[in-house]
Amino acid sequence: MRIRIAVPNKGRLREPALNLLRKAGLKGEYSGRLLYCQTSNPFVELIFARAIDIPGFVALGAADLGITGHDYVVEAGVDVVELLDLGFGRARIVVAAHEDSIDNIEDVKPGSVVATKYVNIARRFFENIGLNVSILRITGAAEITPYIGIADLIVDVTSTGHTLAMHRLKILSEVMETSARLIANPSSFRDKREVIEEIRLALDSVIRAEGMKLIMMNVPDEKLNSVLKVLPAMAGPTIAEVKAETKMWEVYTVIPESDLYRVISEAKRAGGRDIIVLPIERVVV
Repeated sequence: MRIRIAVPNKGRLREPALNLLRKAGLKGEYSGRLLYCQTSNPFVELIFARAIDIPGFVALGAADLGITGHDYVVEAGVDVVELLDLGFGRARIVVAAHEDSIDNIEDVKPGSVVATKYVNIARRFFENIGLNVSILRITGAAEITPYIGIADLIVDVTSTGHTLAMHRLKILSEVMETSARLIANPSSFRDKREVIEEIRLALDSVIRAEGMKLIMMNVPDEKLNSVLKVLPAMAGPTIAEVKAETKMWEVYTVIPESDLYRVISEAKRAGGRDIIVLPIERVVV
């Protein structure tokens, strides 16, 4: 059963998406200007398209799955199934204005011109707050429009706010949060569910392993309880008896990398020894 996955052909989502697919075992010739390619799985192929077009491709059945931003899914308003938050591409859709113009969203005057590529998202936002504005659809950089006098406001995506500040724009309101998502065509999800779930599980297992480490150690029998008290674990540490002259236990567990320094120090003080730290490629739950 063949599965086609639509992936961004450029932009901030492309490389993280391809890296995730590689780690999940779907490797291929991703370089250059290829518009489609076969993966290492003979039944899975990729097509490359603009991230903003991918929701439409998936909804029409041109692709069974797609990787794109949640903001593009909402903007498109098409019938797709969001299967997984992929954890990268996190950003906000915001309303911004020139720093010398107004201070709050409440100061926006009726009839103000809003420049954006998120026409539907912007329209719904201003309708929800009861403000009648004029939407100017653009496809390029929105930040320039207040400066050249063709718009009073913009609705755009920002990760850090640095680009907005650089163009002397300030955020008036947050519209929504977004991140990269794995989406599916509803018919494909119904008819090819088993294979699609395998792909979703593979991607999810890679995401869950991000920032996690496997820590292993030997613990003398009389120190076991003390060590276990300081070891966090996903479900509980795994313990196995070591064949040694004196009774000894092998203890291992999975922890966030951010806890590594503290856990190793506390485990060592509690009696752990021969401590080993290993990387984790997948976590399947």
